[in-house]
Amino acid sequence: MRRRHDVSDLHFDGDEMVLTIDGHVRRFKIRDISSVLLNATTRERNTYEVSPSGYGVHWPLIDEDLSIDGLLGVTHGKRAARLA
Repeated sequence: MRRRHDVSDLHFDGDEMVLTIDGHVRRFKIRDISSVLLNATTRERNTYEVSPSGYGVHWPLIDEDLSIDGLLGVTHGKRAARLA
């Protein structure tokens, strides 16, 4: 399996989710990415799984999924062409 991204850290700092993706620290306002995470408890936010391929993050207690490409605004191939 080809790794899409290397997610080496994920934590929350106030109203932001902070991820280290491919060696770069990225900060995302929670309110801009997920109303489910925004309303989640600390325990729910801190219980997550990074996919083995580095494709995304899953929060099992609240059944929320975010793709790393989506967070970074990455588009791919033919699908991106159809959206243009």
